[in-house]
Amino acid sequence: MKYIASSFSRVVTFCLILLMISCNDNNKKKEAVEISTEVSLSERPNILWLVTEDMSAYLPPFGNSTIVTPNLSRLAKEGVIYPNLFSTSGVCAPSRAAITTGMYPSSIGANHMRTTSYTEVTGLPAYGAVPPPEVKMISELLRKEGYYCTNNYKTDYQFKAPKTAWNESGPYAHWRNRGEDQPFFSVVNFTETHESGLFEPYGHRYIEQRHYKLGDKSFKWKEGRMPEEETPEHISKDIKFNIPPYLPDTEIVQRDMWKMYNNIAEMDSQLGAVLKQLEDDGLLENTIIFFYGDHGGTMPRQKRLIYDSGLNTPMIVRFPHKANAGSKDDRLISFVDFAPTLLSLINTEPRKYMQGQAFLGEFKAKNEREYIYAAADRFDGFTDAIRAVRNNRFKYIRNYRPEQGYYLPIDYRENIPTMQELLRLRDAGKLDSVQALWFGTTKPVHELYDCEIDPHEINNLAENPDYADTLEELSSELDNWIAKIGDQPNLPEGELLKQLWKGEKVQPVTLQPSVDINKSSVSIACNTEGASIGYKVTMNNKKEPAEWQVYTGPFELQDNSTLKVQAHRIGFKPSDIVKVNK
Repeated sequence: MKYIASSFSRVVTFCLILLMISCNDNNKKKEAVEISTEVSLSERPNILWLVTEDMSAYLPPFGNSTIVTPNLSRLAKEGVIYPNLFSTSGVCAPSRAAITTGMYPSSIGANHMRTTSYTEVTGLPAYGAVPPPEVKMISELLRKEGYYCTNNYKTDYQFKAPKTAWNESGPYAHWRNRGEDQPFFSVVNFTETHESGLFEPYGHRYIEQRHYKLGDKSFKWKEGRMPEEETPEHISKDIKFNIPPYLPDTEIVQRDMWKMYNNIAEMDSQLGAVLKQLEDDGLLENTIIFFYGDHGGTMPRQKRLIYDSGLNTPMIVRFPHKANAGSKDDRLISFVDFAPTLLSLINTEPRKYMQGQAFLGEFKAKNEREYIYAAADRFDGFTDAIRAVRNNRFKYIRNYRPEQGYYLPIDYRENIPTMQELLRLRDAGKLDSVQALWFGTTKPVHELYDCEIDPHEINNLAENPDYADTLEELSSELDNWIAKIGDQPNLPEGELLKQLWKGEKVQPVTLQPSVDINKSSVSIACNTEGASIGYKVTMNNKKEPAEWQVYTGPFELQDNSTLKVQAHRIGFKPSDIVKVNK
């Protein structure tokens, strides 16, 4: 198959509108007010996502100079920084569900963290989110547009990905394996900054070394972690770190902060190796590069919570030929906006089912987003029910279980030394009033914070009459959002599963696909509404290809070929594989 060349001169024409004057204490900053992209219907840019984990904006381009990140700083210097990106949850899998579908996790049954495990605690069978039948993973939609889509290598979407989702997904997946002149969408995940990177004994993961030789199948790595003495030390252990007020400033917390920053610096080095491959391939100026985290920070009272510390994560976008270089875009952006934005960037109209809006490209939304929304439900073995809405200044949080305290004794998190330190000091009565807030035995129904003057969300304004109008506005907006997306806060998870499975006690199964061969033409169908159909053809007893193709319509099948077909609707079990010899 011949793919259309993606060289920049034939792919993207950027129309830039810059507002150059923004005064702050008489210092002028360059602000990116609008970036619109015109893409020819027959031509496509490459898109590279560089995704790290569990990270707040602890980076020099975002005002934190604790560490040096030469690669991300260069990316920011040549691109646009977005300080107001928010995940839909304070934890990874629900957030990735939002990213890949363009839908809020709490609207599709994806907001309970770890639906395939903790079954003894929940008393429920393993299950996955079941979005409406028309919903596809964004990578599958791009494959249908001719893109070569790779994921290296984390999945974790709150459902099993169909075989049609990726051309390649694994530790060796690479854009270099695409067809000649084929545009690509590649996701590279960095796990060094994950909360488990704070566990003791400390050491970097060996598997992360794959980034230095991305796609090199001859490269093998050891299992587990390096010992600390073997782990690169990017930052001095003698530095005194600024500790958020909700954490105690002790030696143990200082050490965890050092580990956190050291992990970020290592991630920057790994990211630089990937960017070098892109540059060595001559693709830098043909590619739109996104860097972002999968949610907010890694420390206790950050991850899993829907304060800004758990939701806000940095984003940098570098456009070909450094368009809008060195600028900042302050718009509110949600993870549900990613899928429609990807389609918009390749001149394809976003799907009507998507609950987000494009913030770049041909189909960029006419009106900027006024609010972002978030939800928290079960995390591992413990359940809560919290919803939140935020505008550009204020955050409103509604607690549906006020009789239950904030803190959940999640075993995984308690591997973090700082979490152990918090519990030790709590039990000894040595936490101050701010640090003790998280450990209250109850919580208010309503919380309201001025995130501009109270970025750590400590001073609850919900009972302050001066903010009654703001409280009413945001509470009403939260009600509107819940109704619009069909969310059901505090719905027992068993009742949710009954709805997802239409009252059945077992996971629905995608029906077997039917294959019709008329002479040399093959047609495939599946009676399960919304099922994706994947197929692969092995010709003349040759080696079976690893890649599953996305079925979009009838195709030619040569004699002496073997055809394999599988149908799979997201949230259902996939069909059996149908095998046909011709």
